[in-house]
Amino acid sequence: MIFAGIVVFLIQACSGGGYEKAENAQDAGREFIRASLDGDYKKARFYMLKDTTNLLLIEQQQRNYQQLSNTEKAQRRESTIRPLSISNLNDSTVIYTYFNTYNTADTTIMTVINTRNNWQVDLKTILKH
Repeated sequence: MIFAGIVVFLIQACSGGGYEKAENAQDAGREFIRASLDGDYKKARFYMLKDTTNLLLIEQQQRNYQQLSNTEKAQRRESTIRPLSISNLNDSTVIYTYFNTYNTADTTIMTVINTRNNWQVDLKTILKH
């Protein structure tokens, strides 16, 4: 029984916790945004570029989420992602511009990059206006 549990854990760990690798920049961006809105920061981390700065930024984002009221969290979970444009800067960098229905006042621009055939969001590049 314990051995089976260890095997399942190892399989999940190797496969990224059961998350599907993004096939393209749009998938990576959408999955990251949805996970962030839902407060699923384990999943958000899976779809982001993992470097020191990004890890610090996602930790701050998670702390900010935890300080929201239950009503605000529910509104974020119920919100819809509205892509405005998804454009290739080059073959490995895509600019993803969107807003969500939780906060329609902010338009967000983020960069999704392809490293070693893996599309990931780079939090250092997120701009809100």
